[in-house]
Amino acid sequence: MSNRTRILMRYLLISVGFVILSLAIVGRLINTTVIRADEWNATADSILNQLKVIPPERGNILADNGNILACNLTVYDVAFDMRHQKIRELGKKIPWASIDSLADSLDYYFPLRKGLDEPVAKDSPDSWHTRLKAEFAKDADKRPRALKLVKKGSLEDFEMVKQFPFFKNFKGKGTRNPVYTDPKTVRIYPFGKMAYRSIGRVNEYNKEIHGYSGLEKDLDSLLYGQVGYAKKVMMTSGVDHWVDTPAQRGYDVQTTINIDMQDMLEEELTKVCEEAGAWWGTALLMEVATGEIKAVANIELLEDGTYGEALNRAVRGFEPGSVMKPISMMIAFEDGLVKSVNDAIDCSPFQKTSDPHAPTVKSMKQVIEMSSNTGISRVMFRGYSKDPASFHERLRSIGFFEPMNSGIYGEEIPFFPTLEEKDMYGNRQTMTARHLTLARQCYGYSASIPPLYTLAYYNAIANGGTLVKPHLVKRLISENGDSTIDIAALSRRICSEETARKMQECILQPVWGQHGTARGVRDDRVRIAGKTGTAFPIPDTGGAYDKSKRRLAFAGYFPAENPKYSCMALILAPAGRGAGSTSGMVVKNMALKMFSRGMLDNVSTFTASRSNSKPTIPLSDSRNSSQVRRQLGVGSSTTFSDRRTDTGAGVLPDLTGYDLESAVRLLERKGFKVSIEGAGYVVAQSPGAGAQPPRGSCVKLTLRN
Repeated sequence: MSNRTRILMRYLLISVGFVILSLAIVGRLINTTVIRADEWNATADSILNQLKVIPPERGNILADNGNILACNLTVYDVAFDMRHQKIRELGKKIPWASIDSLADSLDYYFPLRKGLDEPVAKDSPDSWHTRLKAEFAKDADKRPRALKLVKKGSLEDFEMVKQFPFFKNFKGKGTRNPVYTDPKTVRIYPFGKMAYRSIGRVNEYNKEIHGYSGLEKDLDSLLYGQVGYAKKVMMTSGVDHWVDTPAQRGYDVQTTINIDMQDMLEEELTKVCEEAGAWWGTALLMEVATGEIKAVANIELLEDGTYGEALNRAVRGFEPGSVMKPISMMIAFEDGLVKSVNDAIDCSPFQKTSDPHAPTVKSMKQVIEMSSNTGISRVMFRGYSKDPASFHERLRSIGFFEPMNSGIYGEEIPFFPTLEEKDMYGNRQTMTARHLTLARQCYGYSASIPPLYTLAYYNAIANGGTLVKPHLVKRLISENGDSTIDIAALSRRICSEETARKMQECILQPVWGQHGTARGVRDDRVRIAGKTGTAFPIPDTGGAYDKSKRRLAFAGYFPAENPKYSCMALILAPAGRGAGSTSGMVVKNMALKMFSRGMLDNVSTFTASRSNSKPTIPLSDSRNSSQVRRQLGVGSSTTFSDRRTDTGAGVLPDLTGYDLESAVRLLERKGFKVSIEGAGYVVAQSPGAGAQPPRGSCVKLTLRN
């Protein structure tokens, strides 16, 4: 009975406890669902209505033929969690033999210091042996959570690392394995520095990738796409994210850039700047009929004495010098100030300048040929001396001060003082001062014009008087790849076809006239029409002209008889240099290279010289001769074997002359990575043939057509 009483008391206490607990639960339930219902509902809504931003995939930038100039690439940082439970379980029983083998593998494939010719010693601070021993010597709680083994690697690198000694003993995926990846999206530029300023670059702002220069900036709203949103919802397994609005990928932007022409223009501009000892140079190549910018190059002298990519001066304003004269002459013909290219004008001293060239009286063709300042000024004074401000309005009427919207970041518009009775600061201007400025503006001083604008108006003359606005964007390609938006070229007529024909005759003279200022540009294979221009720069600090330097310009088009391309180069060089032998040579060499490659609607000189022989296929390691014969319609062929790639393991072969695909395949077979500069076939490699760099190191290939 005594036991029964104690048992009943225990049951009573337990029952009372359950009753109290039940009352507490009910009370809590009433408090939550009734008394504080509004508060808890608001808290639930605030949590479930939280939106997670889903960043979109950025669109690609493409060349005119679809080659990728900029694209996204997912790379992976491979990391080692040294605080992982499986590592903690080892305690002090660390398998040092396996760790030693792991360090050997990491030193071979993913060395801590890149570019070392010789393997590092095991006791070196740059060895994984030293690094791993130091990390394992720490307390478990002080070891790194994410020891980076590989930076910006591939999934293949991750799989390789997991098979290294020590790591291959750990099974499982994700958080169950101490070796894991951290994926990142990076923007890559397969052609390196080519057209760097025009294509532009990107930066990350608050985990969003946006452009900060070039097309990446100008077209950022199109390339970036539209963000998506995911909100939290109740699932059977708990709260999870549900995609409410999917992210929309940005447009792919197809540019007008031609990779081959871009490569040639950069090469020619660099070559001329090196020979002239120039401080910087800029050049543009444009298709006459469409206004498509096929190439734009910018270089400048770096501190180490080499030339590198520079500020895009093609869209920055400069005093143009005499390249302005054909634009002034075009207005004179269109306004009827002169009727014929053979009309004469007195070129004696005028408006504080003189013409050093004989004869004193020149025809319109000779004014352009000999670059007469007084001649062009006297012609323009026939129509604008009574109201100098009307010259500014005449330029405005042909769209001279309208934005080109070319797609090149930093584009400026020309600046010409208006020459009204009061200047922009409210100061009164005498007619004498206005006349002097008008004369200078007519031959390219007291004004500022970006090379892009100068070339656009030369291009209009070559195009029969129709100005087609220069542009870098050809079309936009939507996410599904089907819907495309073609960019229509904006055009306007700025002069009659008759005026354009007269100007074409005049612009021939500087190159082909007996006393032309650009006779060095003459070449019978491609007739180039164009005009030189020179101007002394004003230092950035202001003040007088710096007469130790000159800006040397040449603008023109080719072939003169049927213009296909217009081109301009502007170079800042020592004062002793001439425009014809610097900027003019850039344009001439471009024309000749394009002619030799059959790019001017001509038969390539190289192809023509071999027209009676069998075609020769560039070096390749593929056994595809039968396929090549079928595609070329050739009945038979001779295959020449090449032994330069039969090198030992880890020894670089000589890849000169190989196509890109074959060269990359050969290097990857030997365990090397590849970086590429240029387009075409391999002309150089670094390290050179016969070198034995560490497996997994990068080999740079330079390509040219």
